[in-house]
Amino acid sequence: QAQLVESGGGLVQTGDSVTLSCVVSGITFTDYAMAWFRQAQGKEREFVAAVAWSGTSKSYGANVRGRATISRDNAKHVMTLQMNDLKPEDTAIYYCAASKHFFNDYAHQYDFWGQGTQVTVSS
Repeated sequence: QAQLVESGGGLVQTGDSVTLSCVVSGITFTDYAMAWFRQAQGKEREFVAAVAWSGTSKSYGANVRGRATISRDNAKHVMTLQMNDLKPEDTAIYYCAASKHFFNDYAHQYDFWGQGTQVTVSS
């Protein structure tokens, strides 16, 4: 049974950085593209970043491009998201997700999801 567990969220200040981690078990990690999505209160889920199984191909959402770095460690079954220069509009629950499709920004193509970790950015 697939299990994705996020960690690293919390309360931060505008301009701070945060590193989120997603530990994956129960699936063959290298069979899956991985991604981060986020959902702010009252808004739809939004694509943040994705990484192919190899770790070499990456994609970023327009709202975080230039401030975010996604990576994965296939030996440790861990994916991370580092975000810099955080803004209040980055406040959301951040979810990691796994997809057997080519890495993409369509939430419906992701097969497994974590429970999410809250990031709150105060102004």
